[in-house]
Amino acid sequence: MSDDVVQDDAVTVSEDTVTDVVDERSDIERQRDDYLDALQRLQAEFENYRKRVARTSDDAVSRATGDLVVKLLPVLDAFDLAQAHFANALSDEALALSQARGLLLDTLAKDGLERIGDVGVPFDPQVHDAVAHVEGDDGEQVVDEVLRAGYRWKGGVLRPAMVKVKG
Repeated sequence: MSDDVVQDDAVTVSEDTVTDVVDERSDIERQRDDYLDALQRLQAEFENYRKRVARTSDDAVSRATGDLVVKLLPVLDAFDLAQAHFANALSDEALALSQARGLLLDTLAKDGLERIGDVGVPFDPQVHDAVAHVEGDDGEQVVDEVLRAGYRWKGGVLRPAMVKVKG
């Protein structure tokens, strides 16, 4: 037998072929990593988009609800005037009116409506609209009388309270 004969089990490969295979594998791994990075960025962008759309949708619903509440404020004012008119009446109509007013206020309060209309609190131009002024004993300005209630919706002032200020 000669030395030039190669056994069936042994495979001879040139160094250039090995280098080409390794380079090709490196290129494929680099391409795989690039695709993985692109996919991860795309997933993150989509998640951010989904959150932004949900936030925008929630904001739109909140604004629309606030607009509806603003339209209901004259109804609440009418209930307040009617209740003041029937303050000393013990009739069934006065009781029904008071209950209807309470139901409306309670329902809106559960969704974020707050009434601004306390007497004796310090005057705050952010939530009070002073339309009259009365001289007081000390220098501090306080709400003396509420002429028309104001309202907050989820922390933001919908309408300032119309008040008479003392001090």
